[in-house]
Amino acid sequence: MSDIEIHCNQEKGKKFIKDVEQKRFLFSFVLSYTETCEIPGITVAGANTDFIKFTPPADAEFLHYGYCKSIDIIPMTPDGKPTPALLTKASLESASIPQVIINAGSKISPKLPYFQTGITHGKNIAIEPALEQSSVVQAIDYGRILGRTLASSTDCLIIGESVPGGTTTALAVLKSLGVDAHVSSSMPDNPQSLKNGVVQKALARSDSKEPYDVIANAGDPMIPFVAGMLSTASKITNVILAGGTQMTAVLAIGKSLGYDQNKVALGTTSYIIDDKNANLLDTVKSISDIPVLSIDPKLNDSKFDGLRAYSKGFVKEGAGAGGSMISSILKTGISSKKLLELIDKEYTRVTTSQ
Repeated sequence: MSDIEIHCNQEKGKKFIKDVEQKRFLFSFVLSYTETCEIPGITVAGANTDFIKFTPPADAEFLHYGYCKSIDIIPMTPDGKPTPALLTKASLESASIPQVIINAGSKISPKLPYFQTGITHGKNIAIEPALEQSSVVQAIDYGRILGRTLASSTDCLIIGESVPGGTTTALAVLKSLGVDAHVSSSMPDNPQSLKNGVVQKALARSDSKEPYDVIANAGDPMIPFVAGMLSTASKITNVILAGGTQMTAVLAIGKSLGYDQNKVALGTTSYIIDDKNANLLDTVKSISDIPVLSIDPKLNDSKFDGLRAYSKGFVKEGAGAGGSMISSILKTGISSKKLLELIDKEYTRVTTSQ
């Protein structure tokens, strides 16, 4: 498994890999939404503000169908940078890893079978609290139920997410809890001053460090929901939190709910680890002693400019891409070079069929 790098807790990382190699994996994809993403310049997700709300359902539809039903094209920037769901799809299919979709606050429902939670989407934290306290409680409780259910049918539960603007709400949650975090961005020029300005507005409303208060004031529905999933799933099976900085906010909230740190790893791309504007590893270490697993997708060797852009700082991660690539390698032993060939093939299929 030389393509997978272990960070933070080496010993736990090696044990985690040994425990899940060639075992059964299940990918769960949590769709959510925060109106924070509608602040101009805060995210690259979606071609424009009217389309942003369609990104989570379109990602889910693309994973299942290979095309989208909610919109006419797959989520892609005008110059050809595709949704990271393209990497996820190629990886899951390469290892025949089944998947389930969960709507935990998405503004638009996907056009496919999914778990419906009835959780409301998050508000713009720059101008008002994100969620009602009752919605936070519901998100955690429902997450616990689904985490327990899904974990009982697999040796390793992968949890990915699609939440446009979610790095900003994650930063607000971490800062509210007193964690010195610097988060990644889907853009090479991370709009840190804009994000920090939004976070400061949220922090000015409340100085409570009680986790439920923090989420209600400054979070989004995905964070409490996945924290709930983590709390129960990790008591039953191994869990890969597939993502970057948003999953550190899940870990921070999950700490108050309790989870088995011996059965959890965060899985991401090397682009997040190498992001000079972020401090993912330091953030994880300050919260938990779980291992962080990373993979270099080698997209700089892709045949296509849209994919090579990932290695230059665009997108970097999302839709569970890094964790899915890692899981494919752990289940099948496939190399990252071979995965790149499959990703290029998928990109060709998509761009020629549009």
